[in-house]
Amino acid sequence: MTSRSGAPSDRGLQGMAVPRGRSMDATGASRRIPPEMPRYGEVNHVFEMMQNMLEQLLIHRPEEPIPFMIDHLQQNNDNVPKIVVLGPPAAGKTTIAMWLCKHLNSNLLTKENLIAREFSSLAAGAGGHYQKTKPVPSALLVKLIQERLREQDCVKRGWILDGIPETREQAVTIQTLGVIPRHVVVLSAPDTVLIERNLGKRIDPQTGEIYHTTFDWPPESDIQNRLMVPTGISELETAQKLLEYHRNIVRILPLYPKILKVISADQPCVDVFYQALTYVQTNHRSNAPFTPRVLLCGPVGSGKSLQAALLAQKYSLVNVCCGQLLKEAVADKSSYGEGIQPFFEKEMAVPDNVVISTLCQRLNQLDCIQKGWVLHGFPRDLDQARMLNRTDHRPNRVFFLNVPLESIIERVTLRRTDPVTGERYHLMYKPPPTMEIQARLLQNPKDSEEQVRLQLDLFYRHCAELGHFYEQAIMLNGDQDPYSVFEYVESGIINPLPRKVP
Repeated sequence: MTSRSGAPSDRGLQGMAVPRGRSMDATGASRRIPPEMPRYGEVNHVFEMMQNMLEQLLIHRPEEPIPFMIDHLQQNNDNVPKIVVLGPPAAGKTTIAMWLCKHLNSNLLTKENLIAREFSSLAAGAGGHYQKTKPVPSALLVKLIQERLREQDCVKRGWILDGIPETREQAVTIQTLGVIPRHVVVLSAPDTVLIERNLGKRIDPQTGEIYHTTFDWPPESDIQNRLMVPTGISELETAQKLLEYHRNIVRILPLYPKILKVISADQPCVDVFYQALTYVQTNHRSNAPFTPRVLLCGPVGSGKSLQAALLAQKYSLVNVCCGQLLKEAVADKSSYGEGIQPFFEKEMAVPDNVVISTLCQRLNQLDCIQKGWVLHGFPRDLDQARMLNRTDHRPNRVFFLNVPLESIIERVTLRRTDPVTGERYHLMYKPPPTMEIQARLLQNPKDSEEQVRLQLDLFYRHCAELGHFYEQAIMLNGDQDPYSVFEYVESGIINPLPRKVP
């Protein structure tokens, strides 16, 4: 399961619902959109696939577009890592880039390993420059990158650029050639910290691994004995490099406005790595049409109804409360209601097949298909979840609202109703305004502590199985201000779900 946070903008769900189908004739008569059509597009990422292919067509402008598109689709590499890691000297960018490379099974590209490549005339020429004058001309470095990225391991497994681009000129040239990163990680730390850290840097000449006399000293004595002090790490040299870095980075960052993540490097390296890993595993928000199909799970009193009402109010989603839906079917004396009524009269549970039929009949209606929906009160166990999954109404966002037992008891057992006005009160959070009203308040028998504990026991008996079934469910702390919970729910709907990397 994944945890998510962050407040979205109010525009987040604008245009998310699938547009209404229109015929091609002059009357513009509405056509029904089968629910399986948008679901197929979402599951198979059809919009993103076509968008990526169009981008590559415009970048490369092949003479034969059809074979180019076929080749692009066969490569099937739209989701491989394409990462740039930048940062000042001694920020630890090489270490983070190497760890990301190992974890994501990708290819690390540094200036040093690009120049050291065998069987490359470009690398041989760059090596001559590097040995004589140290800096490699930007045009030559970009050609080396382009040559390396054409090789099959980079095509299939992606790439991570360590410390490249160094200048705005390099960044613009790389973009012009169609090398577009998906994620840019920038490490940041105070210069005083970096200068002190750089003085303790040591390098393993055999593996290229970087160690530190204070923060990352190898336990193996043979590695300790072969470590070397790299050149150019004195305080003066580091200060000069930092000045050059700051001069360039402020001109590079504006080129990556929507794919940039700045992470403080003044913390343990493992923490930096996991923040970087979390970021590069997230998908950026897509422009694809998206119809929310939201499922809220949680025990009685966790706030599902309130969150559903807030979503319905702000984003015009259809609020589908399963229990209320069954009551409405009985009240309407529909064919479904006639099958449900005997179970209501006997205070028995309505069979799952009857519930799912009633639910599907509602979700098949045009407002649910066009606007999306938020469902709560079903499923309550694994069998019901599997039944829902076999229909055309699988949720694309699932939230579990977690609330401690004591808070639920407090929330539910203190609820009261005024039998005269029908107004609902809570003895702690919304007390009645007068003693007269308080004297006539009634408690629903279902809100007694005994009944609440029974319902909680039933929920938690099936909670773990539901959690495993909905692998990408988002776990939220429901024991806080409801509008704070709502911000997290909004964020989970608007932002793409993170990719799972083994």
